[in-house]
Amino acid sequence: MSHLNQTLTQANIVDFLADIFDRRGGEEYLGEPVTMAQHMLQGATIAEREGQREEIIVATLLHDIGHFTSEFGTFSMHDTEDRFHEEAGARVLERFFPTLVTDCVRYHVAAKRYLCATRPEYLALLSEASVHSLNLQGGPMTPGEVAEFEKNPNVEDIVAVRYLDDAGKEPDMETPGFAHFAPMVQRVVDRHCGEET
Repeated sequence: MSHLNQTLTQANIVDFLADIFDRRGGEEYLGEPVTMAQHMLQGATIAEREGQREEIIVATLLHDIGHFTSEFGTFSMHDTEDRFHEEAGARVLERFFPTLVTDCVRYHVAAKRYLCATRPEYLALLSEASVHSLNLQGGPMTPGEVAEFEKNPNVEDIVAVRYLDDAGKEPDMETPGFAHFAPMVQRVVDRHCGEET
């Protein structure tokens, strides 16, 4: 674990995430017509408008945080080309967030593969960039993978976050910034970690 990870605490994790959004959020979101920050903020805004509970809103807000793997000190010369952003994100969050949130982060790529295997109409909803990444990520799940995925007690919430992920790609959608969600993120952290900081 990096030195940076060791310095993260319940008291500063939200500021750390806000700083990533501020500094890195303007980066291109892999072939989509939105930036990384727009993508994650759109999904969270849609979740909030739908009246989703806070853990789902926060999971949607943070689901792609692992794309910024360099922020977590995870790079090494032994890295393969695929940085597995979903796992990188879940690892940095799991000390501070409940399993529901980290499962939604860790398995949002698997959820795309699952939906392509179990809901034929889903594939037609994917953007061109998402179809391309699907092929790199292993394509639709096999029946055995589907059965294993469905054993996760959070499977319905993981799938819900996946749909919110797919919805957050509108070039003209206006959203509040990270600061709007920061108190909610802190509440989820505090509930998980206890009130002591």
